[in-house]
Amino acid sequence: MLRVTDLAVRYAPDVRAVRGVSLTVGTGEVLGVVGESGSGKTALALAVMGLLPENARSAGSVRLRGEELLGRTDAQLSRVRGKDLSMVFQDPLSALTPVLTVGDQIAETVRVHSGATRADARARAVALLDLVGIAGAERRVRAYPHEFSGGMRQRVMIAMAIANDPVAIIADEPATALDVTVQAQVLDVLRVAKEATGAAIVLISHDLGVVAEFADRVAVMHAGRVVESGPVEQIYGRPGTTVTSGLLRSIPRIGESPARPARPARRDRPERPAVLEVDGLVRHHPLYAGTLLRRRAGTIRAVDGIGFDVREGETLALVGESGCGKTTALLEILRLSRPQGGRVAVFGQDTADLRATRRKYLRRDVQVVFQDPFSSLNPRMRVADILAEPLTTHGVPRSRARGRVRELMELVGLEPGHARCHPHGLSGGQRQRVGIARALALEPRLLLLDEPVAALDVSARADVMGLLERLRKRLGIAYLLVAHDLAVVRAFADRVAVMYLGRIVEIGAAGHVYDAPAHPYTRALLDAVPSPDPGLERRRHRVLLRGDPPDPLSLPAGCRFRARCPRYVTLTAAEGALCEEHDPESRPVRPWEEADQAVACHHPFGETGDER
Repeated sequence: MLRVTDLAVRYAPDVRAVRGVSLTVGTGEVLGVVGESGSGKTALALAVMGLLPENARSAGSVRLRGEELLGRTDAQLSRVRGKDLSMVFQDPLSALTPVLTVGDQIAETVRVHSGATRADARARAVALLDLVGIAGAERRVRAYPHEFSGGMRQRVMIAMAIANDPVAIIADEPATALDVTVQAQVLDVLRVAKEATGAAIVLISHDLGVVAEFADRVAVMHAGRVVESGPVEQIYGRPGTTVTSGLLRSIPRIGESPARPARPARRDRPERPAVLEVDGLVRHHPLYAGTLLRRRAGTIRAVDGIGFDVREGETLALVGESGCGKTTALLEILRLSRPQGGRVAVFGQDTADLRATRRKYLRRDVQVVFQDPFSSLNPRMRVADILAEPLTTHGVPRSRARGRVRELMELVGLEPGHARCHPHGLSGGQRQRVGIARALALEPRLLLLDEPVAALDVSARADVMGLLERLRKRLGIAYLLVAHDLAVVRAFADRVAVMYLGRIVEIGAAGHVYDAPAHPYTRALLDAVPSPDPGLERRRHRVLLRGDPPDPLSLPAGCRFRARCPRYVTLTAAEGALCEEHDPESRPVRPWEEADQAVACHHPFGETGDER
């Protein structure tokens, strides 16, 4: 269906993004294109679609069902794009028009290429939304993109891509930075779309687990070239290049034990002082309706009474889907002030009692690394000035600050020449290293990490997490890590707290939570993580977590997870009534083993030694 021959893409003045790439995709086949950031994957996709910017030139051949596309005018390509050849973009929010409803945007795609009536196009839009798994399609067809979650927006993009039964679909990082449960749903929708249309699919991704699950063949790109290609099982089982081997080695695996020494299996955690204590932390956001006469419309319970502690040199990870309250909890701690409810103590000091001078001094010991280093670093400042800023703010003499900047750059693996660079002149991994170096400038004892590797490719992710682990051992820092990548957390955290709709539903030693999860939600999260083993992915039966979390303005009575719980539907009426009427409280798991694990569930797994 799609044949690319000797394709080259050059950006002005002389950047060769794609260098002589050739590949083919047959009917109903999925080709995975993998590689590090900058390897040329997206440039390849844009060239095939005819969407390269004005400063780019392409050469070679792109044939769709034998018809040449390269060299056609934009008007000619517009009759092909969206009909025979379609694309699922990486960021659906920027790809969708914010001022049109999703139904109008899907219907427009249908009407432009088929000449259907407005009513028929509208009906087709409803049918497509229903096909990709959006509940209440008749109602949601009138919603705007900002009213959908990230996973739902990506499903809308897939619906638009298959609206006219294309023969080929290009999916550019369709599941990047999504939660593992949403990622699994999006891949399931793509699978349904492929079966419904029979289209050939080019799946571009840096997540080799996603490709192992979904693709039939894989092409590995490096420096603009395809360095290896073949069936997925062959490439993953017997990689023929160091590039492929390096990518596969960089992937953390859920089932693997971490490289650090074994963690305590019982409740006797190391008797080190607590650097952070959180008890009953609350952050509710009131919502108001109206402009002149404002009235209370409801309350979003972003964080609803959570508690945990982090000890010196320990790493605690907060995991869960987007919107569960992870980042809100981190920001509440970072404020170092009186919380809306509950108690936060840092190094034994209650933040509600801190005066301004003491709070500023304490900020030296509590620092943060943000998710997106590009937006958190000042684009007008050079790296040396960015690293010196916290030092001069806290009164460090400039002569000492210059020496400290050199130490920090060496500590995080940056070259001396990087000191003169601006953030835009660095790669994503290098920018994150700058963010880490800035956070370490004042020698903190507690580091808050908000999705520090979510936007990085697999090799840069491994580099940054390896760096953080080495720094933890060398400097004795405690980490509070917010993440949705459970494979990264497995290899990095001592303890894990699983959050759902503002509550902690399970907490304990990482080994216990991963090897014997007690809460159905934890099991669903772990089950959704793709494995970079094609054989395992095709053999295992995955239980998808259906639907999205309930509306935070109208939370259900009893257990908040009940509507999505795969175990709830198997309970008897009496067992189910407990879930419907009572909010579960946290209690120890397997107390006879004194395991470091607690769960908030009426019917946890392993409660009586059974694993049903």
